[in-house]
Amino acid sequence: MWIGRSRRLLPLLPVVLACALPLPGLWQAAGPPMEEGFMLVFSERLLAGDLPNRDFLHLYGPGSLWVLAAVYWVAGTSLGAQRAVGYLQHLGIVFGAWSLLRPWGPWVAATGGVVAAIIVIPPSGLSALAWLGAVALGLWSIRAGIEAVEDASGSRRRARLIWVAGILGGAVLLYRLDLVVAMVTSLGVVLWYLRGPDRRRLVLASLVGVSPYLIHLATAGPWRVVQGMVIEPVFELRGGRALPLPPNPDDFDGFLQRAGTLDEPPWPLPSPPGPIQLSLWLLLILAGSALLLIAGVRCARAGRPRLLVMAAFATGLVPQALQRADSTHLAWVSCVTFAFLPAAVVELWPARSTTTRARPRTALAVAVPAALLLAAVPFFTLRSYTEAVGQTFGYRNNARSMQHEGRVFRYARSDAVDAVNALLPVVDDLTDPGDRLFVGPGDLRFTPYSEAFLYYLLPDLTPATRYIEMDPGVANAADSGLADELRSADVAILSSIRDDWNEPNDSGVAGPDEPNRVLDEDFCLVESYGEGLFDRGLYEVYRRC
Repeated sequence: MWIGRSRRLLPLLPVVLACALPLPGLWQAAGPPMEEGFMLVFSERLLAGDLPNRDFLHLYGPGSLWVLAAVYWVAGTSLGAQRAVGYLQHLGIVFGAWSLLRPWGPWVAATGGVVAAIIVIPPSGLSALAWLGAVALGLWSIRAGIEAVEDASGSRRRARLIWVAGILGGAVLLYRLDLVVAMVTSLGVVLWYLRGPDRRRLVLASLVGVSPYLIHLATAGPWRVVQGMVIEPVFELRGGRALPLPPNPDDFDGFLQRAGTLDEPPWPLPSPPGPIQLSLWLLLILAGSALLLIAGVRCARAGRPRLLVMAAFATGLVPQALQRADSTHLAWVSCVTFAFLPAAVVELWPARSTTTRARPRTALAVAVPAALLLAAVPFFTLRSYTEAVGQTFGYRNNARSMQHEGRVFRYARSDAVDAVNALLPVVDDLTDPGDRLFVGPGDLRFTPYSEAFLYYLLPDLTPATRYIEMDPGVANAADSGLADELRSADVAILSSIRDDWNEPNDSGVAGPDEPNRVLDEDFCLVESYGEGLFDRGLYEVYRRC
């Protein structure tokens, strides 16, 4: 009995190890300053009574902020609490893929889980970003829906599964409204295979899952919600964030992608240049989605709709890859597409009846995604993952800590760490609790990024602007109100650390110069820290004159 149980559990071991090995390293690694910063700040502002879309810019649903606010209320706002939620989201994706693949055999499921972990864990570290939570919820939603369709044990269990599928599916949209295509298509397939009361139950459960939006609409205001979640991200932001299609094969289009090449770890095997890998990656996502749909349709015609539901979900994620084809967004999509590919390989391989003859099919299913990662896109998958694992053992773990009032933020640039650690006590001396803080770039005509973590490190100060997250075409729009918000601040911290931002989109289009004039007329420079760009300090502290 023990031997039999061990054999069943053995294929799960690689999945567990794939998730566990990078954890200690990533726990101490640097996070993305704006993205991890605003996930720390937004939910804390929620606890202080501020609301997304009404009081601060937030481009996605309120669900992830509500969850983090609940965690912060219990455990306190900290980098560790936020990263614990982020890690759980990663586990949700990895084991969601593994669970969905189990009917094709333990090693196929293990392959999918390991592939998902290798792809999804490194790009944004342990940051609790809304996309990751939404994908995790989506995977478990379609799993419950599939189990309901396949259930033959009785209506009670089926009814429970349908409720789980619908509620989780609605919760996905509370995290990211742009996953509506993935959820409608995948749960639409589930709905097609249900009958009578079960169909009505799934629709009702989905409405229950998404119903907390009513609270958000009532508290933040319908127009503000529409503006913050539809107009700003879809119509105003795209021009400043979208990257060309197909990706440039000669150089990286994304600014942060180019910046990452300045400190790349070595890779010992022959491989295409990085920009070409991005182009191949996007093509493989499209080809993999098509392969999943072909295999899924074949299975559905044979009375087995599981793979078709999975394929519909994976294909519904593709717009995320198309809107900005950098390594992070491609990883967020391919962690599902590539994880599901082993099932498609098994289904498209000619059927065999004996175990001996089935082994080559399983071997091929395991080999295909491994070959794709190794031969086509190793820099952004295997190399990034091995670097994360290496950080666990002290290899290239160069992040340092910014610390203030018991709060810690991890940052990779030592000059930035020294500058921030020096300026935080000065800001304390200049301000009283409740004073208003403005954080922005060195030249306020351009708003491609912000050092949002500074609001987290200075919790006694109130953000003076709704643009805690700064985006081109939004924060620097003519009617954004940025100048008036700066005018209301008691102290301002500007950083030139990203003032050389350059992408082939509208992020380089200058906004009004009024915020810069407000800074010159109403504020006095207190001190400059570090050597920044364009004759500015890396960070500069201003107080109202």
